[in-house]
Amino acid sequence: MGLKPDHWIRKMALEHGMIEPFVDEQVRQGVISYGVSSYGYDIRVANEFKIFTNVFSATVDPKNFDEKSMVDFVGDVCIVPPNSFALARTVEYFRVPRKVLTLCIGKSTYARCGIIVNVTPFEPEWEGYVTLEISNTTPLPAKIYANEGLAQVLFFEADEECEVSYADKKGKYQKQQSIVLPKL
Repeated sequence: MGLKPDHWIRKMALEHGMIEPFVDEQVRQGVISYGVSSYGYDIRVANEFKIFTNVFSATVDPKNFDEKSMVDFVGDVCIVPPNSFALARTVEYFRVPRKVLTLCIGKSTYARCGIIVNVTPFEPEWEGYVTLEISNTTPLPAKIYANEGLAQVLFFEADEECEVSYADKKGKYQKQQSIVLPKL
């Protein structure tokens, strides 16, 4: 399994619809960078957020997540409360090929501010908008800028196809169109 370079990412995005919309350069002027990079793709966060709140003193339970723990927000700048988190979705829609596994990691610009994006894989044949978890590890409110770079996706291609893909097992987060809360 090997890390894939920019020309492979361009080919897969343009010929096979792996990333839509696809930005064929790394946009940087006046924004947190996004678009194709040397060995990955810097994804943008859309302007839709779900911000965690503890107003109802709920217990966070991945098997029975209380939707009242989240406040919906739409805007160009999302303020994540201190020591809290928000969920967001990508601007980009992904179609991961069967021989590919991706790894989504946070960008250093945000990490240097104490804002962490959860590391997550996109499995072979997973498709959809990515739901991202953004943690504010600081004791201060933190700004997240919509339609700018938030994380980087690295692409790894296997020597052979997997036996069972995410689509084959009918994964619960397949073809998500919006921010999706935890499911069992």
